Amino acid sequence: MNLPLQPDTGDDGALREHRRQIAGYLDNLRTQRKLSPHTVSNYGRDLEDLLEFVAKLPGAPALQGLGHFHMRKFASQLHAKGLNPRSIARKLSAWRGFYEWLSEQIVLPANPVDGVKAPKRSKPLPKALAADDAIRVVSQPAPDRDAGAASQICNRAMFELLYSSGLRVSEIASLDLRYASEAGHESAGWIDFEAMEVIVTGKGSKRRSVPVGRPAIEAVQAWLAVRGSVARADPHALFLSERGSRITPRVLQVRLKRHAQALGIPTDVHPHVLRHSFASHVLQSSGDLRAVQEMLGHASITATQVYTSLDFQRLAQVYDAAHPRAKKKSDSSS
Repeated sequence: MNLPLQPDTGDDGALREHRRQIAGYLDNLRTQRKLSPHTVSNYGRDLEDLLEFVAKLPGAPALQGLGHFHMRKFASQLHAKGLNPRSIARKLSAWRGFYEWLSEQIVLPANPVDGVKAPKRSKPLPKALAADDAIRVVSQPAPDRDAGAASQICNRAMFELLYSSGLRVSEIASLDLRYASEAGHESAGWIDFEAMEVIVTGKGSKRRSVPVGRPAIEAVQAWLAVRGSVARADPHALFLSERGSRITPRVLQVRLKRHAQALGIPTDVHPHVLRHSFASHVLQSSGDLRAVQEMLGHASITATQVYTSLDFQRLAQVYDAAHPRAKKKSDSSS
């Protein structure tokens, strides 16, 4: 692939040499590495961007004269233009590969792109339901012609427990009727009704206890009252499918989504949404990040800190709505 030639400005000889080097690299990608024409074309565009940056530098230095400082500067400029971190990382990778090839053609002091990283991708904040919506999802029955009465009672117990304890969907599915240790089976989780807490084995095989609210306890007890009506019931599993086998995370996910849609909840509600809602609502009320970390079973406080952003967003919304000097639209009369 030949790069599109543009009118040479400044040092025509240096620019021609740059293009000759890049053309050689692209030819290597096409003939030696057997990359597709589309991929080679993408590399060419990324290297054309590099040339544009170099042309704007004082003195328009040679490609082999660039250092880490220049590459970090170029990455920052891409970020300032609004290019997403994934695209910046791709360009840096293309430039890094070019310099690796160039070092085989001429002597280079170092690869100037080594160690230069794209800005970190911003992690999307977890979605959380408003408290009223969360309570509506877990407490309000919805017409479901495809589910029998026992299944709807089971659903109510699972949904209440998800929001009450913030358990992962896999932890809910793994709960047993009671603790059991016998040949071929040892309970990964169960509910202590007297203590009103659920004991689960989370990531890293770490066991933890999480408090459970009375509505969830009562919903589970209502399920236990009809659980025996399910044919061929798994002797250990707390929550069952209609066939009597242990509920799977996927089935729970489908049931919850269908239930929320039947209630007219606009958000795509899945088990992790209830986990996020649990965490953000507890943090909003208590401000105790360490307690939320312990209940969620996070190994690091860093994983829990995302909920402080959620809490700040809520506080910022309240502030913007209530404070007379916080209006985003300026008042012309002020």
